Amino acid sequence: MNSYTPFNHPSFRGSSPAEARPEIVQRPPARVVTSDSLFRGTTEIGIEHHGALYRLKITRQGKLILNK
Repeated sequence: MNSYTPFNHPSFRGSSPAEARPEIVQRPPARVVTSDSLFRGTTEIGIEHHGALYRLKITRQGKLILNK
């Protein structure tokens, strides 16, 4: 299990719009999960959302692609 929270995760640091404009309050996501825990050694998973099936894939370059 990782020790990241929505506040200390690396993807939420840096040049966010909230840092550029301090009057904007940026809400963290409800929870953070690792791609390892989702994919469990595979490169593609299915996500059912409102009756539609989406495919989430890890590319050879390590990026995520979501297709309907």
